[in-house]
Amino acid sequence: MSRRLFVTGMFSTLAGAGTGLGAGAAPAVAAAGRPERGGVVLRARPTTIRLGHRTVTTWAYDDAMPGRTIRATAGEVVRARLVNELPATTTVHWHGIRIAAAMDGAPGFSQRATPPGGTFDYVFTVPDPGTYFYHSHVGMQSDRGLYGPLIVADPHEPLSYDQEYTVVLDDWVDGVNGDADAALKRVNTTPHDESLTSHVLGGTSGHVRYPYYLVNGNTADDPTTFVGRPGARVRFRVINAAADTAFRVALGGHRMTVTHTDGFPCRPVTVDTFLIGMGERYDFLVTLDSGAFPLMALAEGKRGRAFAVVRTSRRAVTPPPDVKVPELHRRMLRYQDLQARRADRLDAPSRTVTVKLGFRERPGGNQWTLNDRLADDPLRLRVDRGETLRIVLHNDTHMWHPMHLHGHTFQVETTGRKGPRKDTVNVMPYKKLNIDVLADNPGEWMFHCHNLYHQELGMMGVLGYGKPPRRGHGMGH
Repeated sequence: MSRRLFVTGMFSTLAGAGTGLGAGAAPAVAAAGRPERGGVVLRARPTTIRLGHRTVTTWAYDDAMPGRTIRATAGEVVRARLVNELPATTTVHWHGIRIAAAMDGAPGFSQRATPPGGTFDYVFTVPDPGTYFYHSHVGMQSDRGLYGPLIVADPHEPLSYDQEYTVVLDDWVDGVNGDADAALKRVNTTPHDESLTSHVLGGTSGHVRYPYYLVNGNTADDPTTFVGRPGARVRFRVINAAADTAFRVALGGHRMTVTHTDGFPCRPVTVDTFLIGMGERYDFLVTLDSGAFPLMALAEGKRGRAFAVVRTSRRAVTPPPDVKVPELHRRMLRYQDLQARRADRLDAPSRTVTVKLGFRERPGGNQWTLNDRLADDPLRLRVDRGETLRIVLHNDTHMWHPMHLHGHTFQVETTGRKGPRKDTVNVMPYKKLNIDVLADNPGEWMFHCHNLYHQELGMMGVLGYGKPPRRGHGMGH
């Protein structure tokens, strides 16, 4: 039976054990995941989960996949205790949050990974409202079930809407065709599947054709169902937690007004569909019609789909997972369509550096590089506090890269003007893209491709303040 989000009036409550996802205005769902005195506890451990009609083994937080939704209001303190019941070290990274460096969950940069049987207390202020998520940052662990949403409310919310839904997209192999580590080995030792291509992504779309693509932990044959009422104004918060898959998202029978990208507001723009890379988040508003509608997320260039149902009528026929959604082939959002609010625009950069995204094919396995350097001897971009640095991302490879910077947001330059504020940006093959970073959060910060295979095969650098730390000092970096 499908997991459903039942809506009464303007508030939503959760039914169906194990989803960990809330919807609607905060008062109705805060008890499930809101940090109170003592905070939340995230128990990372081996578990079994249901994927449609199949049971698989994986690692997850509190036996739920995705993990519980953690909710806070901008300016509040989040307290979360990681309890490691895994047979390996682990961390929690708070993706997209301008966080204190010691709380970033980046092993070798901000903390030592928590050993089996150990605990770590994450305590940090969330400065900005928006849609974020958390996940392990050790090896291939985030390609298991070790992730969950982090929703930060705006105490002065300018948008008007009746309900909200959190939508977490994922690609899934764990417990079906080996595990994530086996998938990494296959990617690095077997010929590439040449059929994995997309003109939207400029060529190669990914490395793995996954057996499952998920919405909130559910497969297309047992879909998540969001239940609302006709005429309701609804905010969707969409998170791509996948390892190797971009999704093309549309809601059948509706147009969507995009209001936020990677947590930050933008000038609203109405489109039919958008492409979301790994690590990106988009918020959009729709006014729901009467019926049952497909929420479709095509696995771009992979002939697969994640699928959910938005239902506002009990009598409406449920659309099948292979239903045609014309909106997927109509107007697609572009970065050029997105403009940051005037208050969020950054000053002109004082200097420019170029980062070349590279690829080397080697007999022992492929290498993905930043300025010809690998993660074990990483590129370090030095900044001084208070300066604005322009980074020219020059993709000199045959494949697109969703580049993510920890601890900061940046402004994307689009056709000569100041575009959206983001923390993750897709750089297409053999293209250049400019991002401006305000250095306002001292530390040593990971800067990497959010394709997990590229990250693990070398495409990891550092944005660091001032002189570099001594090798071997502090966190082992």
